[in-house]
Amino acid sequence: MMRRIAVLDAPTNLGLRPPTSTSVPGCGKAPGALRDHGLLARLRARDAGCLTPPRYDPGDWRPGDGVCHAREISGYSVALADRIGAIIDRGEFPLVLGGDCSVLLGSALAMHRLGEAVGGRVGLVFVDGHSDFRHPGNASYVGAAAGEDLALVTGRGQADLAAIEGRRPYFRDIDVVVLGIRAQDEYRLDLQAAGITTRPVPALRAEGAARTAQWAHEQLADCAGYWVHIDVDVLDPAVMPAVDAPDPGGIAFAELEILLAGLVDTPHCLGVELTVFDPDYDPDGSYAAEIVNTVVAGLAPVAAPGAMPPRLLPAAPVAPAPRPGNGRPPARDGLPGPAAVPAPAVAVEPIGPAPTGDGGDPSGANGDRPDGPSAGPSGPGLLRRAPDTDRPDAPEPVGPLASTGPGLLRRVAGPEEADEAAPDEAEPDATRPGADIA
Repeated sequence: MMRRIAVLDAPTNLGLRPPTSTSVPGCGKAPGALRDHGLLARLRARDAGCLTPPRYDPGDWRPGDGVCHAREISGYSVALADRIGAIIDRGEFPLVLGGDCSVLLGSALAMHRLGEAVGGRVGLVFVDGHSDFRHPGNASYVGAAAGEDLALVTGRGQADLAAIEGRRPYFRDIDVVVLGIRAQDEYRLDLQAAGITTRPVPALRAEGAARTAQWAHEQLADCAGYWVHIDVDVLDPAVMPAVDAPDPGGIAFAELEILLAGLVDTPHCLGVELTVFDPDYDPDGSYAAEIVNTVVAGLAPVAAPGAMPPRLLPAAPVAPAPRPGNGRPPARDGLPGPAAVPAPAVAVEPIGPAPTGDGGDPSGANGDRPDGPSAGPSGPGLLRRAPDTDRPDAPEPVGPLASTGPGLLRRVAGPEEADEAAPDEAEPDATRPGADIA
């Protein structure tokens, strides 16, 4: 059995500042540029289509107005979460091609729904050159969601983005692992104070990409699964300048490939998103080709013969014991344990046998840029809701995985009914173009 990849385009640029006062960010062109280099064919992936974003128009937004395009981003995030949930319910592995980092809000919403459906929590591996942790608590104002996405998905910021559907936070601080930020990241101390585990580039390189991926598994041992966010500005500008905020001190393509392969080589990984590549700074397509080569090689474990489909670890009915050190559980030979959260509100039952295994963002980052470019553990079986036979109107799952919560359950029809398918940002740098807009 193999895991089938489904590629979904999310070409939004709503979370970025305009490069100049008369232009818009080019990252919305990224999915098309990557497809042009044969990404889907090389992955043997299903084309899951494109979710078209609203029009990019900052209008009369001014500092102090909150996050620019907030209403549009919120609506787009709900639609994106629906699409990701539908892919996972088909038993497929979603690869989301952004767009800017604000796509993380849609992914995060989908993961929170999924965790709720199985009575557990879903974690986040955040691979990014910047912490994207600007919020009203550490900045004079906010504006560009792509520079604030990690803060928003951990519950910091305005409710129309940080608490969509009343869900806040989408990811708990202790369920987030940040990899690849620069050693001098502006918000590194804020991450530490929040209890968010980080491994900046120097530590990542010292430990190696493969061991770092395994370490990330261990940090999320209490989670039912995890999502992977990759911003290509984690790469050094010497090899990848085609981003909105290039920052020296990043990793190489080979390191990203090894890291990605290690993160996805487990059914514990539920999907990946790729963000912030800007084809406007790649006129000959050479950087797009490099990204495609890296993604294809990095995702090879997902579609390899014998690869296991996504599996969610069940919630444990007992509370966790006090944790030592930074609040993470001690490593247990690389084997992810069950999520230590209260018992699920709905019954869950495993499908199939239970396999075993071994177990900041500177003020200009993600908002503006200078002109031009400068084998993993597995858990118990797939989970599904066990129908409540005591209630005639109890919901039953639709498809192979009833995993995303709202919109994926149907009522069992009564005798006379037909089945119904339910269906804060730092002060801007005045020297950068467009800094006064977002």
